[in-house]
Amino acid sequence: MDGRRIQGSLLAGGAQKVVHGVCNRTGSPLEGSILVAPTLEACMYDAIVASRAVVCSSGGHTGHMQSICRGRGIPVLRIDHRELAHLAGEVTLHLDSESIVIGSAPGARAESQEADRVALDDLGAACAVIADLRDIDTINACGPDAKRVESFFIREEFLCLAAGLSPLDAFGGGPTDVKDYGRAVADRLCRFVDALLPGQRIVLRMLDLRSDHAASVTERAPVAAEPNPEMGLHGARWLLGSDAYRDALHAMLGQLRHQLGDGFGRVHLSVPFLTDAAEFTQVKDHIQLPEEVPLAAFVETPAAVHATQALCAAGASELFVGTKDLAQFYLAADRNNHLVAESYQTRHPAVLDAIRKVVAAARAAGTPVRVFALLADLAHYLDRLPSPDGYMMCTAELQRMILQPRP
Repeated sequence: MDGRRIQGSLLAGGAQKVVHGVCNRTGSPLEGSILVAPTLEACMYDAIVASRAVVCSSGGHTGHMQSICRGRGIPVLRIDHRELAHLAGEVTLHLDSESIVIGSAPGARAESQEADRVALDDLGAACAVIADLRDIDTINACGPDAKRVESFFIREEFLCLAAGLSPLDAFGGGPTDVKDYGRAVADRLCRFVDALLPGQRIVLRMLDLRSDHAASVTERAPVAAEPNPEMGLHGARWLLGSDAYRDALHAMLGQLRHQLGDGFGRVHLSVPFLTDAAEFTQVKDHIQLPEEVPLAAFVETPAAVHATQALCAAGASELFVGTKDLAQFYLAADRNNHLVAESYQTRHPAVLDAIRKVVAAARAAGTPVRVFALLADLAHYLDRLPSPDGYMMCTAELQRMILQPRP
């Protein structure tokens, strides 16, 4: 078996062309190892972020855990499930050839990937998509150009993963558990704000736990099984039915105001997985958000694309275009299913037309709009789309752009 090469498909790249390490099949954190697992689940967060690379046998380029890996610069290689059993001991990932070699590689040498041709100036007011505090530190340690990153965007469920919080368990408890959860989120956000440079802010995408993800991070609260969780009870639909989350949110805001004082305005909120402006307004009314707290809208469904003008009129402080889910729903191709990978295309004309419509409508309304882009797609988007106010990118890819030499 030693020296055998297994061909795969690279789901997330990294800063090196060659990655060498010892296989970790335990599911527990092992610093610097190559994590080997059939699927990447939220409950494996600690093991994933401790790894130098990940090898799996399912999933797509833009799954949630794959996105965390991309943000951290952790390569993810998908191979045939029958080959997964052969991985043990030392292995070497070759990113250029999208393959893995079993056995030691004494001559393996890390090389920098070729710098991308897109310039930092092209990003507008850049937004870094982060998983925890370490990502803010990574960006802001990049030197003077770090100030070009105007905001940091984090999903509340990713914050929970990093902080070891179980939101549904808290919401299933009493009022004290609910308030404790809100205050714990606030404490984490305060640490984020302390790490910001002048002029930077945090945007929290409010809790969006799909039932399949919720089940893996919940110990006590019942989680109903759904036949199609992607299109089930999550996002704005779930927020509208949860009084406990509303109460936790108010506890969080009260704690933020108390701890941050004038810095309270550096934390903004965003509504996830919206259908239309009526739903946005219902969420806003339900959570009883103070007027001074900006509330953005996340556009990631075809219905929301067509509601862009109405979302702006309903008072959305800004728009975030979630191209990963948008491509999934426009093309009816599950972004986590490698069997339909050829159908899932972030550059498909229908997807580009949707982004174009959102940006044009938002700019006409005077509402700031930011578009998520993979580094591999960025030049394509810049050539074919009207300019948004800024692009959102994963931490590791944005870091590469900040550090690349200027022409």
